[in-house]
Amino acid sequence: MRINGYKRVEVHGKKVWMNPIKNPFSPGAGSPPPELVGRDPILEQARILFGRIRSGRAEKSMLLTGLRGVGKTVLLNEIERIAWADGYCTVAFEAHENKPLGPLIAAHLRPLLFELDRVAGAGDKVKRGLRVLRSFMGGLKVTYSDVTISLDIDPELGTADSGDLEIDLPNLMVAVGEAAQERNCAVAVLIDEIQYFNTKELGALIMAMHKVQQRTLPVLLVGAGLPILPGLAGNSKSYAERLFSFPEVGALSKDDASRALADPADSEGVAFEEAALDEIFRLTKGYPYFIQEWGYQAWNHAQSSPISLSVVQEASNTVIPRLDENFFRVRFDRLTPSEKNFLRAMAEMGSDAHRTGDIAEVLGVKVTSLGPVRAKLINKGMVYSPAHGDLAFTVPLFDEFMIRAIPQFPDK
Repeated sequence: MRINGYKRVEVHGKKVWMNPIKNPFSPGAGSPPPELVGRDPILEQARILFGRIRSGRAEKSMLLTGLRGVGKTVLLNEIERIAWADGYCTVAFEAHENKPLGPLIAAHLRPLLFELDRVAGAGDKVKRGLRVLRSFMGGLKVTYSDVTISLDIDPELGTADSGDLEIDLPNLMVAVGEAAQERNCAVAVLIDEIQYFNTKELGALIMAMHKVQQRTLPVLLVGAGLPILPGLAGNSKSYAERLFSFPEVGALSKDDASRALADPADSEGVAFEEAALDEIFRLTKGYPYFIQEWGYQAWNHAQSSPISLSVVQEASNTVIPRLDENFFRVRFDRLTPSEKNFLRAMAEMGSDAHRTGDIAEVLGVKVTSLGPVRAKLINKGMVYSPAHGDLAFTVPLFDEFMIRAIPQFPDK
């Protein structure tokens, strides 16, 4: 029975009103889950990183890698909260396709340096940092319509103003690090979707972190990106693997996936049947975003506690169309017909990694003809190469969507 959108359900033998507003699950891009499970080792690694950098000891910065929907953005936000709690100043932003790094990072470093400058007794290093930022902005050879940057201060002539990002960004970050050191604070730079930077930009960022680490300045980087990120970093600068750690953010184990569902529901007096938890794990394969979607809809469909297998199966009829429309199709619609055919061939072979030659065989074409399409799909973040010659989807369950989206395989 429903009254004003509330459902009366049975919980532990008692009739209660189940409030949909109190649904504990939170599907959404970067939405924090009610229970952050299975990520303690990465969070502990971040705490150690923050502590060592604050104490003047060297430590590798972190670049989180993982498929879409595994919770990298959620983790990055949680790491930023840990940084705040540890007294860090933070600079956090998201990289975008076709938006250059230089103006983007300058726009976020500007308020940081102004904040340091407002502190009582700010010294020469902070004011120099502002002048170097002004020089850096003057040396940018691009226009960036989405970000307006102004700084009414004389530049530091001859520093960070060459127009070469690989020279200027390291000098700018050193100036920022010296300013922070003078104010006895530390800076954490957090960048999401970092794989969108081009080779030159990623190389400049790596060189900048190398230079601040060499000088033991209190600046660190925590980034997040797709599984192609370690390869991109290594190809850009060979020493990247010695400068960064690359924690992998993967699917949750069955136990952690069950906790992610059962604990938040229990906090509201609702339980899941074991069979329901097993079915959600089977459907989601442990990927956190999908777990939140199934948990959310199962809650809304439930008529009693515990939430049963039949409720989960009913909820699936709502979840799958929602995922198709809001999660998968936005990526599918960016593809050209040849790219869709390529991915449809991959999907026909299953969710595992596949050899390009096998994909060509399914399509009935020469493997050499697939090079341009393969490169475009990698650049669009749709596939990555987990091993030489192999390709896999960056979006979990995308193979199942492709079968639904293109039920009839194109003529070969």
